[in-house]
Amino acid sequence: MTSTDELLEVRLLQVPVPLWSKAQQVSDELLREFALASAQADDDDEHHLPTRLTTLIDTLTRRFEGVSTEQEQQLMDAAAAGDEVIDELVYLIPPEAGPASKELGDMLDEADIYCREGQHLLTLAAPEDVVRFRRWYLWSFIDQLSGGKPVAWPDYDGYWPA
Repeated sequence: MTSTDELLEVRLLQVPVPLWSKAQQVSDELLREFALASAQADDDDEHHLPTRLTTLIDTLTRRFEGVSTEQEQQLMDAAAAGDEVIDELVYLIPPEAGPASKELGDMLDEADIYCREGQHLLTLAAPEDVVRFRRWYLWSFIDQLSGGKPVAWPDYDGYWPA
């Protein structure tokens, strides 16, 4: 367990609540399909998925799913209330969340490729606005945990580290 001395602050500014809700819906749909695809692949040798997709499904569903935080509750409450923006969300997280955020973003980009190909997944690829939001959200963790300053959603230029 990480002690509070090892936690760093990450601030998300001007979080667009409706876009967050849309991104959550897209993510939930993808994870549901991953769960179904994984179960089918386990039950039926004829339902063959590419090895990389199987690894991607396993990693995303086991490592990155099911994180419930106070900030997510704030976002859900804001969405239910019809709020357009949350001015600031503050997270206290361990430094290793930066590299994990980069890994997650890259995996979600890769999942979008499989979705666009339409060969192994039925879920549609994330729309451009959701991809941009996802990258801002995750980049905020990557950048701030490396010493960067918070960048509000309206000021984000679309940068994603290579």
